[in-house]
Amino acid sequence: MGKGVVEDTKRRGGLLRSSGIVGIMTMLSRVLGLVRDVVIANYFGASGSADAFFVAFKIPNFLRRLFAEGAFSQAFVPVLSEYQTQKDHDEVKRLVDRVAGTLGLILLAITVLAVLAAPVLTAVFAPGFYMDHTHKFDLASEMLRITFPYLLLISLTAFAGAILNTYGRFAVPAFTPVLLNVCLIGSAIFLSPLFDEPIVALAWGVLIAGVVQLIFQFPFLMHLKLLPKPVFGWQDEGVQRILKLMIPALFGVSVAQINLLLDTVLASFLQTGSVSWLYYSDRLTELPLGVFGIAISTVILPSLARKHASRSSKEFAHTLDWAVRMILLIALPSALALILLAEPLIITLFKYGALTERDVTMSAMSLQAYACGLLAFMLIKVLAPGYFSRQDMKTPVKIAVQAMVANMVFNLLLIWHFQHVGLAMATALSAFLNAAMLLRGLIREKVFVWQPGWGVLLIRLFLALAVLFAVITWLSPTVDVWMSGDVWQRAQHMLLVVVAGAVSYFAVLVLAGLRMRHIRA
Repeated sequence: MGKGVVEDTKRRGGLLRSSGIVGIMTMLSRVLGLVRDVVIANYFGASGSADAFFVAFKIPNFLRRLFAEGAFSQAFVPVLSEYQTQKDHDEVKRLVDRVAGTLGLILLAITVLAVLAAPVLTAVFAPGFYMDHTHKFDLASEMLRITFPYLLLISLTAFAGAILNTYGRFAVPAFTPVLLNVCLIGSAIFLSPLFDEPIVALAWGVLIAGVVQLIFQFPFLMHLKLLPKPVFGWQDEGVQRILKLMIPALFGVSVAQINLLLDTVLASFLQTGSVSWLYYSDRLTELPLGVFGIAISTVILPSLARKHASRSSKEFAHTLDWAVRMILLIALPSALALILLAEPLIITLFKYGALTERDVTMSAMSLQAYACGLLAFMLIKVLAPGYFSRQDMKTPVKIAVQAMVANMVFNLLLIWHFQHVGLAMATALSAFLNAAMLLRGLIREKVFVWQPGWGVLLIRLFLALAVLFAVITWLSPTVDVWMSGDVWQRAQHMLLVVVAGAVSYFAVLVLAGLRMRHIRA
């Protein structure tokens, strides 16, 4: 069955089509995520209780990205792809069962320890809360005990999603984040009035979402006959390989998340609202990063792993080059739009209820800083699989450590003058350093090879960006107009500017000669 499924996966279409499927599902999730943030901003604003929730949510969410969607997926997918390509279905099922049992037991132990030591974790990740001896620290610790088990549930969800992605079922894992947003929106609206501390309802919403997301994928695993029957298999050869690959991958794939967490730690020492301002601006940066960068990364990892297993070096290089081109075509206009529309976006999405005009200004400033690093954030997502698919974890580790050290240096240099904006600037600068070193390594190893047509592509790209800049500048009204409008007026203005900008950008690309055959993998 394994080889048959590989052939079936290939028949499903190219990387562009698969990326489109993941992108559409992720877009739905991100839109609902913005609705979620609008609801949270309306109910809780940038208050001390909101800061406490964002810390309690960020800790398991950070570890999810680090372990589940980061190191584990990057280590598991290449090994699973190898089993899928070279072994029969029974061997694949045996690997899945043992990985499920081993991963589940390790995560259960971590979860129990974290729940017991919640105040210690809160003090580590938000030391400013602890040192100020405010209610925020106690509230964050209380909510962390509720939210941390989400790590166990969502890691198993990511494990199931990695199996489905390897077998070409990209839509289901891409849809599961929608369920988190639905649960959080429902918790804010319906559960928060039932609590003495209303924001605690959001913590319970996170836990409920973890259960729902995991169960949702069971039928699709059953269809593949790969629903795990967990068996602890520490000594299994496949499990050992995955664990050995995971250890260095912890740094290599998730340096951006580590940098964001360092921002939170330092922001906890700054004025009240800093954590929330960074959160709202990070959420908007995550929209193009999640919809496009992660979509392309999700699709190319199993593809690169199969090409490496079959020793197709030319196809491997072509796939990486295609991914970098796609990132440039998407990241540069997205970054430009976020910079030009920073305040209007914050106003349109979040300026209701408890959020103040000062919160808008502060969030917009950090959004512009994050947007400057968007290209680097997205490049990391597609360059790192060039290493992980070849089971090379050591090189990204070295690069990640250097980037993390640089991030801390930039933080300490910039935070004093620019406050929370300096933290976002440091994250962007260190991301560019990370991406540049990843690309240099792939070129040096002759894994990444520049394909013909780059000069023409760059000319088309910069022409389109110039037109996009002109259209946004012309159509976007002043901040006062955005502030004075109601929700529908703001939404209509934003829709007009975004649609007109996107249409003009792609129209110029087409008029300059770009065709589907140029971007189809």
